[in-house]
Amino acid sequence: MCGIIGYVGRREAEPLLLDGLRRLEYRGYDSAGLATLTGPRLHLRKRAGRISELVRHLRERPAPGCVGISHTRWATHGPANDANAHPHLSSDGRVAVVHNGVIENHAILRRQLQAAGVVFRSDTDSEVIAQLIARHLDGDLVQAVCNVLPMLKGTYGLAVVSPDAPDLVVGARLGSPLVLGVGRGEHFLASDPGALVGQTDRVVYLQDHQLCTLTRGEWRIFDRELSPVEAAVQRIDWEAGDADKGAFEHYMLKEIHEQPEALENALRGRLSWDEASAHFGGLNLNKRQLRSAERIILTACGTSYHAALAGEYLIEEFARIPVEVEYASEFRYRNPPIDRNTVVIAISQSGETADTLAALRESKRKGHPALAICNVVGSTIAREADGGIYLHAGPEIGVASTKAFTSQVLTLALLALHLGRLRHLSCLEGGRILDELQALPEVIRRTLACDAEARRIAERFMSACNFLYLGRQYLFPVALEGALKLKEISYIHAEGYPAGEMKHGPIALVDEDTPSVFVVPRGLVFEKSMSNLEEIRARGGPVIAVATEGDEEVAARADEVLFVPDVPEYLQPLVTVVPLQLLAYHIACLRGCDVDKPRNLAKSVTVE
Repeated sequence: MCGIIGYVGRREAEPLLLDGLRRLEYRGYDSAGLATLTGPRLHLRKRAGRISELVRHLRERPAPGCVGISHTRWATHGPANDANAHPHLSSDGRVAVVHNGVIENHAILRRQLQAAGVVFRSDTDSEVIAQLIARHLDGDLVQAVCNVLPMLKGTYGLAVVSPDAPDLVVGARLGSPLVLGVGRGEHFLASDPGALVGQTDRVVYLQDHQLCTLTRGEWRIFDRELSPVEAAVQRIDWEAGDADKGAFEHYMLKEIHEQPEALENALRGRLSWDEASAHFGGLNLNKRQLRSAERIILTACGTSYHAALAGEYLIEEFARIPVEVEYASEFRYRNPPIDRNTVVIAISQSGETADTLAALRESKRKGHPALAICNVVGSTIAREADGGIYLHAGPEIGVASTKAFTSQVLTLALLALHLGRLRHLSCLEGGRILDELQALPEVIRRTLACDAEARRIAERFMSACNFLYLGRQYLFPVALEGALKLKEISYIHAEGYPAGEMKHGPIALVDEDTPSVFVVPRGLVFEKSMSNLEEIRARGGPVIAVATEGDEEVAARADEVLFVPDVPEYLQPLVTVVPLQLLAYHIACLRGCDVDKPRNLAKSVTVE
């Protein structure tokens, strides 16, 4: 959600800023802009719409200079137009600011500044920052930024430049990610390390209440009192090719097809046949602490929440530990009674999700062990958790999450096995599960063969206005995830339900124009699910089924079938979600939707 790129060095800033913005497009945005400096002259260029609109503007009016900041905005305060696009200038033109986050007291600050004669040009909360810094600027830009930060209530990731300090970029962070890129004779500032791929592989992650300064020759980090802070330089393990679409038309399709490799990465080094268990290096809880856990709370948002629901079934079945799954946006404000021996696990692809981060912090504040499952090394959630597990799925660029979901579910299965072996699972059971997990990537490769069939079915149902997704037990979270994928990228209304709940209300929606997607591979509740399917058929509703290979019973009763390989029930979420991802993808493409950048959505939701 929103993106920042800053640069200072020997090269022209404009092409580097644009390249970084393009790498941040996946975060979601509705306008883009940049500001560069040539000595005392500041060049501001910004446009509503896609980055292509900004590029068109820059062809007419280039922005010269070797120092600059840029931004992609996701609208919060004020509509998406040129005036509200970042960067924002102070009235006197002495300060340019780009900002991620939300300034909660911006209305009060705006009124105070207007009373002092300041004229505002936008509706945003961010402009007050530029105006305040200009009011406090007296020859020292860093000191001016430092003086203003305590006035701001809310969250911010900032990049600031000024003609008064033409060789300097200043950054500051509170609650919104910011990373410094270290080069040779040049330095970068970004809201996401992925924006720096291809420019530098050395980064420094800013902590909350820290500032940084970048010049051509050096970088420095300070605390809120402007005392120097030592910071470690880390290496990004992504390669430039990881963020390219390759031969695929969209990032989402590429990432769907990357799932076998992502699952292999999640398994690598974690399977221990000697112990008949899974092994993790970063949990930072010993066996005694894990064995004494009497309750686990999984907290997440969106797709990660659906993975957590699958994790609830997995942990309770393998480890016999009670599990609760909480929406992070609700959990952060609740004050539920939590037993002393409770472990909280936050799940987030980006590791920057604002609600999930707040839930993690609240859990830590109350003294509970707080672990994380996330994909981005060095992210805020990864750093602040007491311990955790990285997915190692590689960058996920498409806004609609695919390989992160399957990697999260697999990681939760590994964790469930680990906890189960500490309690009651036998060595034989553990060994059997390891064999099944190791075979999973190849099973997913076979599953991807349904791509062409998914497209054919998409052609038949692309004009439907409503879909129902139904599943039982392990497959209920899959129904939710399948419905979410369709909503996100095709803008078709879709709802997921436990199949048994369908007759308690949703069945009123069934008609000949409303397809129902049943996730019905063979398992303990197969017959129950088939009874629910028959209830849909009896009312004239078309049925799309996801079923086990060779299941003639389902094929005879459903209008369309997507077949998946036969796997144990606990692995069915990983196999059955793949055809639902492909179905959503093809429907969205056929409807002409922007699959990788769906409207109104952001990849990393860093504001509340």
